Amino acid sequence: MNNQKKFGVWMDNHHATVVGYENDESDTLVVLAKVSSEGSANNYTEKNANNHEKTIQSKFFKEIATHLVNAVHIHVTGTGQAQEQFIHFLANTPQFKNVHTKESTSIKMSDPTLVAFIDTKFKINA
Repeated sequence: MNNQKKFGVWMDNHHATVVGYENDESDTLVVLAKVSSEGSANNYTEKNANNHEKTIQSKFFKEIATHLVNAVHIHVTGTGQAQEQFIHFLANTPQFKNVHTKESTSIKMSDPTLVAFIDTKFKINA
């Protein structure tokens, strides 16, 4: 099977869970990684705080992306605007330029529920 190239990501502004296939022969989705962003300090001017937030977000997105090796399809879900910003980050990253992305909005869910949710999304789009 060529499932290794499909990934699901649940994310908000500070946490992400990456779901994918453990290996090429597997047809079972599993949680591959959990990523957290570092907190921000409060002793910055407004301009510096904004720059610091962008730096933290960039590091957070890059860390998530390290788990999406050779991705062809990525379904991103979560709360707020983080998933939309992450999809823009992927589109502007040469490695992910041609990746097919979908997004949806969902509340935080347990790992088994997330795996089932992403599995359903892949079957619908198959």
